[in-house]
Amino acid sequence: SELKTTHPALELERAAFVTLMHGEALRGCIGCLEPVLPLGRTVQDMARGAAVRDPRFPPVRPEEVPELQIEISVLSPFRPVRDIAEIEVGRHGLVIRQGVYSGLLLPQVPTKYGWDRETFLQHICLKANLPPGAWQDEETRLWTFEAEVFGEHE
Repeated sequence: SELKTTHPALELERAAFVTLMHGEALRGCIGCLEPVLPLGRTVQDMARGAAVRDPRFPPVRPEEVPELQIEISVLSPFRPVRDIAEIEVGRHGLVIRQGVYSGLLLPQVPTKYGWDRETFLQHICLKANLPPGAWQDEETRLWTFEAEVFGEHE
């Protein structure tokens, strides 16, 4: 069904991710990197995707829904990283691209695992199926972004 809203913030075109959690365990996460649809529609589509299209998990069964928590991350525009000292753990998310390989980690991920900047950089490489030090390669591109994160919490 189509989302009906009159709230102006939900009409803005914004990139967003929807994360589904079962307790402390990830149950699904899907996002849109490009702000091509109104935020309300993006969140609706990504929530459906997190529930049924995340290739890491089987589709969410109806009986699981009451046990799930939803977290929404609305992304700011991406900014190229010129110096890794610009990356603030806990404030910035990262996007990496090298050739056909790419990956994204939300700002809350390094905080959750207690990573420092170097570990965060290594994990963004691994997320993109690149070697841990690939962020240093000349052909690698990095971007930071911020996210407004909200949702249900136990």
